[in-house]
Amino acid sequence: MSLAVAQARAAVGVAAPEVFVEVHLAPGLPAFSLVGLPRAEVRESRDRVFSAITNSGLDFPLGRITVNLAPADLPKSSGRFDLAIAVGILAASGQLNSEIGNLEFLGELALTGELRAVGAVLPAALAVREAERQLIIPTADRDEAALVHPHGAYAAARLIDVIEHIEQRTPLPTLGAPNHPHELATYPDLADVRGHAAARRALEIAAAGGLNLLLSGPPGTGKSMLAGRLPGLLPALDETHALEIAAVRSVSGAGVAPATWRQPPFRAPHHTLSTAALVGGGNHPPRPGEVSLAHRGILFLDELPELARHALEALREPLETRQVTVSRSRGQVTYPAAFQLVAAMNPCPCGYHGDPERSCRCSPEQVQRYRGRISGPLLERFDLAIEVPRLTPQELRTAVNGEPTAVVATRVAAARQYANERYGAILADLDGEGLRAIAPLSDAAEELLAQASTTLGLSPRGHYRLLRVARAIADLAAEETIGVDHLAEAVGLRRGLCPPRGYTNR
Repeated sequence: MSLAVAQARAAVGVAAPEVFVEVHLAPGLPAFSLVGLPRAEVRESRDRVFSAITNSGLDFPLGRITVNLAPADLPKSSGRFDLAIAVGILAASGQLNSEIGNLEFLGELALTGELRAVGAVLPAALAVREAERQLIIPTADRDEAALVHPHGAYAAARLIDVIEHIEQRTPLPTLGAPNHPHELATYPDLADVRGHAAARRALEIAAAGGLNLLLSGPPGTGKSMLAGRLPGLLPALDETHALEIAAVRSVSGAGVAPATWRQPPFRAPHHTLSTAALVGGGNHPPRPGEVSLAHRGILFLDELPELARHALEALREPLETRQVTVSRSRGQVTYPAAFQLVAAMNPCPCGYHGDPERSCRCSPEQVQRYRGRISGPLLERFDLAIEVPRLTPQELRTAVNGEPTAVVATRVAAARQYANERYGAILADLDGEGLRAIAPLSDAAEELLAQASTTLGLSPRGHYRLLRVARAIADLAAEETIGVDHLAEAVGLRRGLCPPRGYTNR
């Protein structure tokens, strides 16, 4: 009668809870029992493990084998426990003489004994590093683990390589730090945008504070063009934030590119996407949606009113809490969702309401219904709104190209550095009280704020978002106190979020 315990990690959202693989060998007729709330793919590991052990030149023990994946109430999925089960069986049968208590194992086994990638390795490697243990993974997963645990993780191609390492006959080398240089993705240059000085200024302010931006105007005026240039204005992520989005990409199956893992993500899904695709969903376990894949980056939603109403309303909570909890019958998973929302919309169904060049074919009721697809609570969660008007042919010919991305990005980086030195975060991360503490107003600005709150009918949320925009403008100017000029510009950029007189949102 023998007992052995190997350690592995499950994947629950961006967490990697510890799983103890307990293997018990007892006399009796050959049998293999696997318990501990395993899903079908985990239960099938008995066949993979048997073939992998025998095809690696090792002995599969006869008798009754019981494998318990503890804790018993944690659902187990995928083939990530194969390697730990195989090592536990070999240790319990006496074919391993070395201790395995300081090792953790992740890997799916092929019938030949080769190790296959399992995904969601980065959160596991981070948890193993915090537990001060060592991790053995498949070679295909080495890049993710190397980002967080380069000197305590080992990559193996076959089961027999793992056994040779444990027995110290042929030790595996540690992964080492990734040798990929840090790069930033290349985006179109802001200098390509002719005219639209107000919209370019709004982009700069939004980038400085991580603020939500709504672009509106007729078709073809450059809304998507402007939004596509915003990511180039954002500085590279620090290691903490880069690891957060890398963990989300790891569990989503998208993978992590070591060369560009510090690049803020830019997600631009089609407007026909479902609610589950937007905020996360599915089963066993729920997958992250676009709001989480855009964490610490930008989520661009074109044709905003064309999204399903329930999908739009699902944005409200993550925009406020900066995380999203996906609940299903078998449990719930929380993913980070600190994204910057940038949206574009037409003023009416035909797109030409208020256009001086083309007449609008929509009735007032159609215009009202179209705008009413965006609820007041969602509209209020935008920080800035800017009109992108149609330029006449004469204006296009005479307009000069604006500053290039590199010049504007330098100012944005300086503003973020100034903000980080003063309050240790970007503006989008601060709540109302935290914002009020770092947003002193001049006397004239205090009077203007009171007038604007009354004139625009601002709610407490709208009040603080107006302050947030003004604070971002002051940060760009490297001024500690919010002046009347800063606040006046912020009022002008937020005025478009206030419904026109007589407008009813149904």
